[in-house]
Amino acid sequence: MTEAELIAKAQQGNKEAYIELIRIHQQTVEKFAFQCGVHSNDLADVSQEVFVKLYRFLHQFKQDRFTTWLYKITLNATRDYYRKEQREQAKEERLSVERQLPSSSAEMHVLNFEEDRVLHNAIKALDEKYRYPLVLFYFHELKYEEIAEILNISLSTVKIRLLRAKEKLKVVLMQEGSVENG
Repeated sequence: MTEAELIAKAQQGNKEAYIELIRIHQQTVEKFAFQCGVHSNDLADVSQEVFVKLYRFLHQFKQDRFTTWLYKITLNATRDYYRKEQREQAKEERLSVERQLPSSSAEMHVLNFEEDRVLHNAIKALDEKYRYPLVLFYFHELKYEEIAEILNISLSTVKIRLLRAKEKLKVVLMQEGSVENG
C-alpha cells in the first residue's frame, strides 16, 4: 500500500492505516525533535504529541508532501515543548536556589560519545532560526524548497540562514576545540 493510500484510509478512520503511518514516520519525528533540542527522555512525549496532532488534523491534509507537513507539526510540537521546558527549568532553578541545592543535569547522559555531545550542544546553542534549517538540511536531507515550506520562509532566507548557521557552528566548535586542547 502506498503512503497516499495509507493517508486516505487513515483519513476515513482506518486505525490500522493510521498506526502504519506512525510506524513509518516515528523514527523521523523523534530524530528531528531530538536534533531540535528535545531531551532524549522526553522524545516519547513529544512524539506522542505530534501523532495526536496528526490524528486530530489528518482530515485537513490536502498537500502532496505528507512528510513536509509532518515536519511542520513536529516543529510546532518542539517549540511548544521548549516553552514548557523553559518554564519548568526556571521553576526548578528558583526552587534550587531557595533550597540552596545544585541543580543536576541529566543532559550529560544524552549522548554516548563526547564528539557527538559537543556537536549536539553546539547545534542546540544556535538560535532556532539557524538551528532548524541546519538540522533539516544536513540530518534530514531536505531540499531548500522543502525547508522553506516547513519554516514558512523564502528560499533565499533558507540559504542565508544555512550559511550563517555553518559559520556560527564553526566558531563554536573551534572554541570548544581550543578549550579541550588548551
